[in-house]
Amino acid sequence: MKKAFLVLFLSSIVVSWAKPAKNLILILADDLGWADTTLYGKTSLYETPNIERLAKRGMKFSNAYSSPICSPTRASILTGQNPARHGMTSPAAHLPEVRLDVIAQTRGVPHQKSCNLKTATRIRKEVPTLGEILKDNGYQTAHFGKWHLGREGYTPLEHGFDIDLPHWHGPGPKTSYLAPWGYENPDFAEGAPGEHIEDRMAKEATEWLKKRDTNKPFFLNYWQFSVHAPFGAKPELIDYYRKKIKRGSRQQSPTYAAMVHSLDDAVGSLLDALDNDELDDTIIVFYSDNGGNIHCGLEETDTKGEKYVTAITSNYPLRGGKGGIREGGIRVPAVVVWPGVTKPGSINETRIQANDLYPTILKMLNMSYPDDHVIDGVDFTKALKGKTYERKPMFTFVPGHGNTPEWLPPSMAVHQGKWKFIRTFHYGENGKHQYWLHDLEKDIGEKKNLASKFPDQVKEMDRLIDEYIAEAKVVVPLPNPDFDPAKFDPKLIGVQAGGLKMPPVKKAPGSKGPPQTVRKESMLGWIGKGLDVANEAHSMKISSTHAQPFLTNANLNIDGPVQLKARLRSAKTGKVNLQWRTADQAGFAAKGQSKDFSIKGGDWQNIEIKLPVKGALQHLRMFIPVSKKPLEIDWIEITPAGGKSKQSERWDFGGNHSRK
Repeated sequence: MKKAFLVLFLSSIVVSWAKPAKNLILILADDLGWADTTLYGKTSLYETPNIERLAKRGMKFSNAYSSPICSPTRASILTGQNPARHGMTSPAAHLPEVRLDVIAQTRGVPHQKSCNLKTATRIRKEVPTLGEILKDNGYQTAHFGKWHLGREGYTPLEHGFDIDLPHWHGPGPKTSYLAPWGYENPDFAEGAPGEHIEDRMAKEATEWLKKRDTNKPFFLNYWQFSVHAPFGAKPELIDYYRKKIKRGSRQQSPTYAAMVHSLDDAVGSLLDALDNDELDDTIIVFYSDNGGNIHCGLEETDTKGEKYVTAITSNYPLRGGKGGIREGGIRVPAVVVWPGVTKPGSINETRIQANDLYPTILKMLNMSYPDDHVIDGVDFTKALKGKTYERKPMFTFVPGHGNTPEWLPPSMAVHQGKWKFIRTFHYGENGKHQYWLHDLEKDIGEKKNLASKFPDQVKEMDRLIDEYIAEAKVVVPLPNPDFDPAKFDPKLIGVQAGGLKMPPVKKAPGSKGPPQTVRKESMLGWIGKGLDVANEAHSMKISSTHAQPFLTNANLNIDGPVQLKARLRSAKTGKVNLQWRTADQAGFAAKGQSKDFSIKGGDWQNIEIKLPVKGALQHLRMFIPVSKKPLEIDWIEITPAGGKSKQSERWDFGGNHSRK
């Protein structure tokens, strides 16, 4: 047993069980918005009969909340803590760097009034996770699907789960939803061409259920990849939903509708895998990790063959979406089935949060957690029993500058009763905080800011935030000493630069589609999109396969300005475009962070170019000329240009990567 203190609890916990142990299935959808199911009557396009089937067995919650982004919510479910306490405040857990504490940055870019935080990237191993507590109490535990809480050393296998498939650390499926997927796991065989990852994960989970020891309880942690990017679906389902779409409606992506369909099918497969006795002995929780994605778009084709661009989904009538602190980013669908307790087909208006699942599940299973583990979650079993229940103030923490529709600067929100209050750190006059107050009973769309009308309510809600910050020892954003009022434009707050983000799409096998991601060990951490890659003895040859091919590296950490040097050889003359973002930017800027250079056709040539990076360079894209003839790269080197830092990185594509 990993945690010695749990030994002390084990005997008392087992003795205290008043009822036979219950099984547990925890289904977590990815990016599924509040309006993306048929639970609340907000969609006429998507079809989710199996989620409805689940709701008929138990209780659906109309006021369920998560963090506005994936990893923070996932850590909260497993620990019972708010991201403000556990420190995982952004989705960086797939990156190699292990950071166990959140860090307040002391400098920022000139157009921002407050500094961002550097998020924790892992859950501390000493924290008693939900998986560990159940495993230590004799449960068979298995995790299927997305994780996004850490690489080796911090996988499900280190947090209480006996099984982890497909054993993948990334934010979405490794390559696409339709096979081939390219997972490098000997226990997870490659799928037949066109097999859907949700079909496969449901099959793996149901096989595990069949093979388990029926004399022991089980915990199936089923975290779906759907409906996260990269966007793609079964062709026949896309065709089906294409015929249903009414142009001009809020939800008009047949691809996304097909993805929701496959997500729902997987829920049905899990229900079908249990016989009636097993269903009667199994608690089932369905939840989503954040609100719907409204910042990405797709090019779709209607029934007449005409192309159009549409947002992935709509969260209407909620404001905002994934990545933001508005209701559209944090309110999610939720269903809880507690056999013999929850009233079948019931609906509950009680407010619950993702971190509430931890104490609630343990209470349903008649278990406890160590006294020295502080949680923010609240046990809502009273609500499940149909009793009156009022959650204590609920806090949401988003300490970064976004680049999505309706984003707000680093903020903390508190819900209490009908009120929602938002504090944006240091964005008021003279470095003071800025405030938003909404009456959600009258204004679910957060259209009216009532802060000036109800100053006493603002004072009370702001006091709650101060008290929570002090109690949880929250690391909060600091004022930016580099702020330049001349470079600040308040009209850009809440605006997504550059319009809809258009990520690559995986189409049916054999069809011509947009660029796919190329990952090879020989690329030394660089990733290619729209490229073919071949390696020579001492170099790397890349050739374009689609429009806008590029190399990209998102794992940099070099103080700007930077000097980029490279040794290249091109068969023809062309232009290379460099784009970058810094560590405190959520996405690439629409303009001002790009630079071109020319390459001549012929022999090897050395390139040297200065990039006016302000802050720490984290992500670089190198767009290469579209050509059937390859561009050959001997090496790339990035160093600080005149700064105090001496850090640098060099990639020799003969097989060596060095960092100084």
